[in-house]
Order: sequence, then C-alpha cells, then structure tokens
Amino acid sequence: MEVKVEKPDQAKLDELGVNNWPIWEKEVSEFDWYYDEKETCYILKGKAEVDTPQGKVSFGQGDLVTFPKGLDCKWKILEDVKKHYTLG
Repeated sequence: MEVKVEKPDQAKLDELGVNNWPIWEKEVSEFDWYYDEKETCYILKGKAEVDTPQGKVSFGQGDLVTFPKGLDCKWKILEDVKKHYTLG
C-alpha cells in the first residue's frame, strides 16, 4: 500500500477539479489514521509526514498526495496543514 506524492502542474489540477474539492485544516499534531476509502489531496500550505508500514512519506505545499484504501498510518503534522481533498 503505497502513498503516492507528485508535483502536479496547473493543467492537472484543473483536470482533476481540485479547486472544487472541500478543504480540511489541521494544526501541528500527531494522530493515527485509517483510510477506509482512497483519498487524494492537494496541499495548499504546511508540511506533514505519514508513517506507514512501508516507511515514512513526507509532503508539503504544492504536492498532490494519494492515500490508498486500507492504509493504516500515523500522521505527524510539522507545520499547520490546509488541503483540498476528495474521497473514493
């Protein structure tokens, strides 16, 4: 179960309709999380890392991140995060 991190260009963001996705914000913190469905998110600001069974994955502003369904991980928010996200 791999977390995918990419640096999309504006065309890709427009194609995905990222600006129409809901926004989620979270302050510096650590918490466990389980993905019961796939999530794709675009990081508007902040930095975070997730600790997965496959290792740590870091991401931040400008990254498009895809979390697979069934992933059990621990989030560590290093700088307050604001992201667009979509499920499924």
